[in-house]
Amino acid sequence: MGKVVLVTGVARQLAGAFVRRVQREPEVGRVVAVDAVAPEHDLGEAEFVRADIRQPVIGKVLAQHAVDTVVHLDVSGTALGAGGRAQAKETNVIGTMQLLGAIQKAPLVKRLVVKSTTSVYGSAPRDPAVFTETTPVKSVPSGGFAKDAVEVEGYVRGFARRRPDVAVAVLRFANILGPRGDTPLAEYFGLPVLPTVFGYDPRLQFVHEDDVESVLLTATLEARRGTLNSGTFNIAGDGVLLLSQTARRLGKPTVPVLLPAVTWVGRVLRTAGVTDFSSEQIRLLTHGRVVDTRQMRETLGFSPAYTTAEAFHDFALSRGPGLLPPRVLAGAVDRVAGLL
Repeated sequence: MGKVVLVTGVARQLAGAFVRRVQREPEVGRVVAVDAVAPEHDLGEAEFVRADIRQPVIGKVLAQHAVDTVVHLDVSGTALGAGGRAQAKETNVIGTMQLLGAIQKAPLVKRLVVKSTTSVYGSAPRDPAVFTETTPVKSVPSGGFAKDAVEVEGYVRGFARRRPDVAVAVLRFANILGPRGDTPLAEYFGLPVLPTVFGYDPRLQFVHEDDVESVLLTATLEARRGTLNSGTFNIAGDGVLLLSQTARRLGKPTVPVLLPAVTWVGRVLRTAGVTDFSSEQIRLLTHGRVVDTRQMRETLGFSPAYTTAEAFHDFALSRGPGLLPPRVLAGAVDRVAGLL
């Protein structure tokens, strides 16, 4: 019969793409796609079930479809529709609690994959140069999506102790970018002029959305290629980019803002509905964050197809030329140099 895989959060583009991909695997018999909102994109031959994971009905869905593998992707920094931050937090935290409670009572479930984020490490001036999965966090996130992810991971660890027979993989993704990117950071890079923090040029890491699908597939299909697919893993493309480099590659000017005024600028952008310039994103654009991916390669057995620079390049191509396209800017500099 093959595996019966249940995927949450399928109304989002990333989860929808994973659903279409995982159902093509020979080991997979059926895919059950769950969300409280009907998706606008195609889910292939997956069976869509409209259900809110914050409600007990999710337990009935697990039992009715004899699910043995759960991929929990309904953990996000933004809510679909008009729910706002409060709804996103409820879905992230309460929804995860309800889902884990249902899985605990589902004896057929033997595999759980959870989408998390490297934001759990925070961003602070005294952070180490590179975070590993076991690095003690110096600045625990105090709010926003990062705090949600910390709570989600705590509940997942508790579940793993109660159900040691279930193989659990937690994937901490760096900032996800690609042509379909709809994250707060993608919205920030979509601004015509990029506000930056005066005196800071943080190091950033990215993971391509195609690599996100691939690593989810690797983590979902246990024992594939003989790898051990349980544990917590940092997921990011090789290398780093400075924020100044991303601006040049987008062809966009930057406006350095003094740190005390950055919060005000973020509030204005958020009120205007331009982008969710949250406090955690401000800290990231101030201090940056870099993670070690050795466990991803050696234990999980996954190597990204895109480096950080290549993932950003693909994202930049999808956005078109900015106000200062690199080639045009380079040509202007050359002409000025020639005149001098």
